[in-house]
This record gives sequence, C-alpha cells and structure tokens, in this order.
Amino acid sequence: MTFDTLGLKAELLRAVAEMGYSKPTPIQLKAIPAVLNGGDMLAGAQTGTGKTAGFTLPLLQRLHTSTKPKAAGKPAVRALILTPTRELAAQVGESVANYGRYLPLSSTIIFGGVNIRPQINTLRKGVDIVIATPGRLLDHVGQKTLDLSQVEILVLDEADRMLDMGFIHDIRKIMALLPQKRQSLLFSATFSNEIKNLADKLLHKPVMIEVARRNTAAEQVSQTVYPIDKSRKRELLSHLIGSQNWQQVLVFARTKHGSNRLAQQLERDGIRSTAIHGNKSQGARTKALADFKAGRARVLVATDIAARGLDIEQLPFVVNYDLPNIPEDYVHRIGRTGRAGHTGQAISLVAGDETRLLQAIEKMLQKKITKEHVKGYEYKGEDTEKTKSAGAQPGRSNNNGRNANGRNSFKSKQRPGRSQSRYANA
Repeated sequence: MTFDTLGLKAELLRAVAEMGYSKPTPIQLKAIPAVLNGGDMLAGAQTGTGKTAGFTLPLLQRLHTSTKPKAAGKPAVRALILTPTRELAAQVGESVANYGRYLPLSSTIIFGGVNIRPQINTLRKGVDIVIATPGRLLDHVGQKTLDLSQVEILVLDEADRMLDMGFIHDIRKIMALLPQKRQSLLFSATFSNEIKNLADKLLHKPVMIEVARRNTAAEQVSQTVYPIDKSRKRELLSHLIGSQNWQQVLVFARTKHGSNRLAQQLERDGIRSTAIHGNKSQGARTKALADFKAGRARVLVATDIAARGLDIEQLPFVVNYDLPNIPEDYVHRIGRTGRAGHTGQAISLVAGDETRLLQAIEKMLQKKITKEHVKGYEYKGEDTEKTKSAGAQPGRSNNNGRNANGRNSFKSKQRPGRSQSRYANA
C-alpha cells in the first residue's frame, strides 16, 4: 500500500515524496481515508506512529477542495490544531508547512513564552490554519485578535496529555467558541475515563481507530532495569554512555532543577549535555533541542512536560534517570525511541525507594522488565545505611530502598508518588 492509493491530491503526494516517505504507517492507512470522508474521529496511537501526517494530510486536502471566498480580503481561521506543549505545536506547525508547501493555504503557530506581538501581526493578515497551545490561544481570544467562529476542522492532539496538564477548563472554553457544525478529530495515546468523557462531549458518531494496545509500550523498544544506589546513578549513567559509545541519549529526570544539575554533572564527566524544561525560555528550549538533533550534544536531559511531543527521528536511547510517578508516563517516555519501525532501547536506573513505582509500571505493562547489573555498579543499599546512621525514625521508609527495620532495597515500603530523588529538592 502506498500514499497514491489513499486518494490524496498530487500536490500533497509530491510533498510527501520530497520528505522521503513512500509507504503509509498503519495509523495513516486508517486515519487519512476516515478524515477525508468528513466525519469525526477518535484515534488511539502511541507516539511515533506517524499520526501527525495522519491528520495533517487529509486536513490540508479538505481545506483546499472546499476553499471559501476570503472575507474582507483575508482568510478566516478554518482549522484549529490544539497541542499540549510548545515543542509539539512547533513540530506540528512544521509538518503543516512541509506537507502543504504546494497548496495555497496559510498557517501559523501560537504558543506562550514568546512575544505575542508578532503572532498578533500574523493573525491580522489572516491565516487558514492555527496550531496552538490552549493558554496562548485564549490570550488571543481575550485580546480579540483571533476569531474561531468559522473553524471547520478541530484537532486535539495528545489529548491525554492535555488533560494530565490541567487544560480541561481551557478546552471547554475553546469548545464554546467554535461552531457546532464542524469536523472534530481527537488523538490520544491512552484511553482513560476522562478521555472517553471528553470524546462523548466533543465528537459526534466518531470513527474509532486504534493501532496500539491500550497502555502498552512500543513493541520495537527493548526495556532494561539497572538496580543502583541513588548516589551512584549519575556515575552509572556516565559509564553506560561512555563504555557503550551512546551518541544520542534522551534522559528523563523528575524535576526542572534536577535536569539542570544532571546535565552539568554529565558535562563535567566529559559528555556534552543540555537540558530542556519549563523554566527555560522558548529560545533556550529550541536551541537545546537543535543542538541535540544536530549531534552537538550527546545527551538531552528533560522533564516529562518539556519532552512531550519531541520529534527526534531514529532516537536510539531513552533513559529513565528517575522513574515517573504515573505509570502511563513511562509509556510516553519510552515511546520517544523505537519510532517508525526503528528499534530502540529504554534503560531505567532504579533505586530502592523507586521499587513500588517499578512494580506499578510492570503491572500496567503486564510483564516484568529485565533486570541487569553492571560489574562494579551492583546495588548495595549504601544510601540506606547512611540515612539509618543519621537517625532514621522507626517504621519510616528511608531514602534508598531499605527501611528502618534494615530490610533490603527492592522490598521498600516507599509510597508511590512520593519523590525521594536526589534532585527532588535541588
């Protein structure tokens, strides 16, 4: 099956070919005809499955084939694509521009963290397609620089993450600004009850598409756990990167300050590293990602929110320096690698107090993750001994997997969700 068989226009097929794609992915095979048909759609797909092209290509075609006359010399906003993060908005915007390069349609990207004035100037000229994060979009609505009353197609990309980030109220406000008669497309990596409730309110008799099992990790990704004392995590990470000559590694840390500190420590170990998180300016985040993609930095240390939507082709390694508190976030994290048919490796450095988090992840995956040890970096529970000698209270879980009664590491009673990361309070 090729893109030629999906009913796309010659201009779109030319753009797809120039980007080096010849065969559609499973989500594209199902989504493109469904969107072209004009109905609503609820699609479940892991990141890296090609879903962006799955809605961008048919969206462009539908707008082009139903071109409306310009009002007052400028086009009205006819399509709105909502994303949870700035990075994802930028990448979706880039895809819209690339796939639509031979069509007479205009688009713009709107997100916070940058000067709003250039965005206002672009909107005043008129655009067909807006790619936006919810907060900045509502800022424009409040300033009356954006009119959503003519939107024909709405896309909610990574809707599960938008709900996780607390955007549900913003989404409801945006829904109230849109015309009742429109085509709505909702994409989500997982289908929680909240997503189902949102879909019930947003979609009308939607086509249901699901190309990945619910809450499962990418099948192309090998997963390995290294039990390690918390105090030696950074040392082990540097050893793995250096001894195995890893050249492109995305590392997840739990906190913003922890991300910065880890990147600085890796730099001192001689490993070019950079960090990306919400406290950084948009310019700094863009530069960090560009350096990583270009190979100027071997390691990109990121928090979950900042890394959501990162599009890095053929990323070979993802490392969980800190395990996530929410098991589903593990799936999102390791979905950064093993994309578009390529294989990848997901490595988790797990201290004793993260055992319950690991168990929750394995329960969700319905399988045990392989545990390995590196000679010289075996787990010893040394952090626990330090904490114990410092006067731990009986019955309380200590820092590194050994409780106050002296029981060892991977039987920790640490409650899931309470971060005891080395960098938690950095």
